Amino acid sequence: MKTLRLFALLDQLRLAHRPVSSEVLAGRLGVSQRTIYRDIASLLAMGAPIRGESGMGYQLEKGYFLPPLQFDPDEMEAIMLGLRLISARDGAGLKDAAERVSGKLAGTMGADRGELFRALPMLAVTRQRAGDELAARWADLLRRAIRQRRIIQLNYRNLDERESLRRVHPLGLTIFDEAWLLTGWCELREDFRNFRLDRITSAIETGETFPLQLGRRFRDYLVQL
Repeated sequence: MKTLRLFALLDQLRLAHRPVSSEVLAGRLGVSQRTIYRDIASLLAMGAPIRGESGMGYQLEKGYFLPPLQFDPDEMEAIMLGLRLISARDGAGLKDAAERVSGKLAGTMGADRGELFRALPMLAVTRQRAGDELAARWADLLRRAIRQRRIIQLNYRNLDERESLRRVHPLGLTIFDEAWLLTGWCELREDFRNFRLDRITSAIETGETFPLQLGRRFRDYLVQL
């Protein structure tokens, strides 16, 4: 039981982007703060690079690698449902990637648990839309441009059928019921703009890159919503 709790505590610290107090950790794990103090001491004794102290919060040092953890039933079902949703709604060219992830996860679980994972009764169904095929034409290029911060040039046709040429800093993708949406910083408008992938008529990389600037990041866009 203690071993499982230590792994769960490490998992909580791995997910944290800032120090987490012992009170919060105790609430998440359903134990007392005294137990958290003891568990932190045990992890430190085993060499886990945890920063912080009681009253200030705890956090793992950046770059610390945790070995794969066993997934509980809820986690396995959440993962499988997400993967099958991506496979069912293949507007961003990620169907093959989702199937590879499913196979890799099953392979790390051992024969019995892997087969159980593959056979989970979690199904995602979505009707195919004409726009999905159009969106998939640009998905690989746009996802690569987001990762590598590459400026792209778009020919875009809006809902009024007016076309415009835009230089865009691609920042993120969002899936909606009706469409995949690219969020980017538009040089023409000098502001955030959203572009439906199925309304893009052409997209090319310019060969230029852009820096991440405060006020022009995807997270900055989300704050405005």
